[in-house]
Amino acid sequence: MNARLLAPLAIAASLAGAAVEAQSLPNLRIGLREDPDIMDPTLARSFVGRIVFASLCDKLFDINDKLEIVPQLAAGYRWENPKTLLITLRDGVTFHDGEKMDAEAVRYSLMRHLTMQGSFRRGEITDLDSAEVVDPLTVRLRLKQPSSPFLSQLTDRAGMVVSPKAAEAAGRDFGAKPVCAGPFRFVERVAQDRIVLERFANYWNAANIHFSRVTFQPITDSTARLANLQSGTLELIEVTSPSDVPSIRRDRRLALSTVDGLGYWSVIFNIGNGVRAQTPIGQDRRVREAFDLSIDREALIQVAYEGLHTPSSQPIPPASPMHVRDLRVTARNLDRAKALLREAGVRTPVPVDLMVANSPELRQVAEVMQSMVAEAGFELRIVATEFASALQAGVRGDFQAYLSGWSGRPDPDGNVWTFMHSRGAQNDGKYSNPEVDGLLDGTRAESGPAERTALYAQAFRIALTQDRARAFLWHPKILVAHTTRLQGFSLLPDGLIRLQGMRLR
Repeated sequence: MNARLLAPLAIAASLAGAAVEAQSLPNLRIGLREDPDIMDPTLARSFVGRIVFASLCDKLFDINDKLEIVPQLAAGYRWENPKTLLITLRDGVTFHDGEKMDAEAVRYSLMRHLTMQGSFRRGEITDLDSAEVVDPLTVRLRLKQPSSPFLSQLTDRAGMVVSPKAAEAAGRDFGAKPVCAGPFRFVERVAQDRIVLERFANYWNAANIHFSRVTFQPITDSTARLANLQSGTLELIEVTSPSDVPSIRRDRRLALSTVDGLGYWSVIFNIGNGVRAQTPIGQDRRVREAFDLSIDREALIQVAYEGLHTPSSQPIPPASPMHVRDLRVTARNLDRAKALLREAGVRTPVPVDLMVANSPELRQVAEVMQSMVAEAGFELRIVATEFASALQAGVRGDFQAYLSGWSGRPDPDGNVWTFMHSRGAQNDGKYSNPEVDGLLDGTRAESGPAERTALYAQAFRIALTQDRARAFLWHPKILVAHTTRLQGFSLLPDGLIRLQGMRLR
């Protein structure tokens, strides 16, 4: 038999062998707290979506347990000068549709993140001026100015590379059937029920993937999630209710992993996003300050989360070297809150609609806040909304106040700029202050942690202490429970579930 016939037969045999191997591997079932939003890395913004993306879409870079930046789709990088980044790519990587992952695909993906209408990545890589293909495995990124957080942004959705062929064919429907270069490929999605991914045999690190399929199931009730884990219907779950922790620890079949997270929870005030900003709390900083002063953060966390989380009044967690130490947690002061409402000349009780994602834990948080702020002179009306719908309402400005969480990023810029800058894609309340914009832009141009921290301190004094753009409440601890049959699981501070190296015994 000649060589031309042998080559296709060898490829077919290899594919058949990979298929048999995949069929012999177990499936993994993961319980999520909510149903993710759109599965398009350019348009997505939910934390649960990031958990799914970790299996679906590899990034140029990732982080390790020390929060150091490590290559993933990239093979390496070097700064040619403070405004020019040269990235070399891993050879032999293919997308789920069989197309090559190369420098042109990276250029295309970055430009898509930067220019696509509705992109939530634009604010993360706004310093990118151009992306040039040097050769098939090398791309040169030119920045408008030096940017200390830029490389860190490429460790998340802004660094995800999509198949240009699939993205062009699907347009804005790409999220319905995403095509990336991760360890698993998309199979199906049933809203509020499941997202199913299948092992991608041609993944560049396939030898480190030990599951045939992974199914993500949104279960908003924490008790139901835990019950599914205990019954064996799920192998791993997000734990959102600390009251579940004792029973998890008592169960010898289960293991619990915990880590201090990088994110925060806050109340966003609608200050300038459409007609629903035209309220006392939207238009008068004194009313927002009164609302903030009426919340007892310690008591709120104790009641709703058994004291597990860390009270806060800023977006940068205490573990970060750029945490602003001088910005103390706001202490409850009802007398001052009442005085501020009198100064504002508003009629009490001041009505405030608070939008929250419709889960038992968050409804309880809202109910505790409702009782607290009532003592100062507020009538808090809880608007429980399906999670993805709440995200969309936030973008539209269809809210007065919004209890919202952010999973956090290793570099503080990822916790701040896009939410507090007037051009930030996730600045749902449309807060705008040119002085704050200048300070936040300055944090990107500086490279020294001390210099950046000083600029953050100035920005927070204006945005948070003076303007009361948001009321930050706490930094969460991340909890994940899983069957002891699951080996090799490691929880990083970003809370993502990385399946590389994990096995079911």
